[in-house]
Amino acid sequence: MAQKLTDQAPIRYLHGIITKLAILIGSLTWLPKYLPWIVKVDNVVQRLSNKNVDLLRIAGLPGITITVPGRKSGVLHSTTMLTAPDGDGWLVAGSFFGGPKTPAWVFNIRAVDSFDVSYHGVTSRMVATELDGTDRSRAWDQLLSVWPNFTMYEERTDRVIPLFRLAPVPAA
Repeated sequence: MAQKLTDQAPIRYLHGIITKLAILIGSLTWLPKYLPWIVKVDNVVQRLSNKNVDLLRIAGLPGITITVPGRKSGVLHSTTMLTAPDGDGWLVAGSFFGGPKTPAWVFNIRAVDSFDVSYHGVTSRMVATELDGTDRSRAWDQLLSVWPNFTMYEERTDRVIPLFRLAPVPAA
């Protein structure tokens, strides 16, 4: 028996196609050199939508925005990034498309006790735990289930891509 389409079925179907297209585009070997432009386009999309939409959301991929003070300047910096849900928190990778440098946000969250994470307009205070060993392996597999191109990013770089679990600040 054919599955009955609901009002949401066409949207889920379209997101599935767009997600597959995003993964394909993300695998292009020449894409990393255009990362600054991708970030600029994403910033414009967010500004025009009053921060309700970003490129990850358009692609049907889970994304969060972290806001953390710079470790040297103290100036707040916001970064939108791909994530994998993990219970009440998130898993994130400092991949920078497999570039040779670790993204600045990695150093910034290492330097603070907590920071803000926004997801679909809701902001929560979170802490980061850098993962290693079996925790890192589990997290890596979970991230790959969302974005298989992390394997390619790992192959592109000589550095170990840092992985973090972001969790709500424990109640006092």
